Amino acid sequence: MELTFAEGRVLGCLVEKQLLTPQGYPLTDNALVAACNQTTSRDPVVSYDVPTVRLAVRSLREAGLLRTRSGERSDKHEHRLRETLDLSPAEVALLAVLLLRGPQTSGELRARAERMHAFATTEDVERVLDGLADRTEPLVRRLERRPGRKEARYADALVPRDLAATPATTGAFADALPASAPGPDEVAELRAEVAALRAELAELRDALRDLTG
Repeated sequence: MELTFAEGRVLGCLVEKQLLTPQGYPLTDNALVAACNQTTSRDPVVSYDVPTVRLAVRSLREAGLLRTRSGERSDKHEHRLRETLDLSPAEVALLAVLLLRGPQTSGELRARAERMHAFATTEDVERVLDGLADRTEPLVRRLERRPGRKEARYADALVPRDLAATPATTGAFADALPASAPGPDEVAELRAEVAALRAELAELRDALRDLTG
């Protein structure tokens, strides 16, 4: 199974929102665009429009990785990772963080996945990653250590990436952050939730406008 970058971003966002802001899940097109375009907890930052997200949604639905529920005002989307790929909650959480933030060490993954799934130790993270890498169709791959680094990084195997082209500032910035630093992710989730609520409000206004003529 091979996904485009946009498909991977959409899939990761759906998992994240299901686990962190379940009150706003499943996601509408507009809410999904806002989630994809967050400026924190994303690497790289993107600026998708609705057509881009809708194209990714359609492809994921055809692959059995996404389901769309039809509603009175708008369709809403939910991922089907667990069912389609037979994954555990721990595997889903790690795969989502890799899709959203690119290659990371097991320590970084443990810290960044904590709110989606708590791992007792870094070794627990590595055991789950090894299981994902050892599947008949691997979902994760272990990368060679970078010069001067003690830990190897892991990447998802769903989205083909030119790892040599990864901006150096991305890795440098990530390495400079404390793995357990609190705050930014929570702020990002609140901002994303506000954006999703604003999108829902806009849809309600459009619906009322249509009813009143």
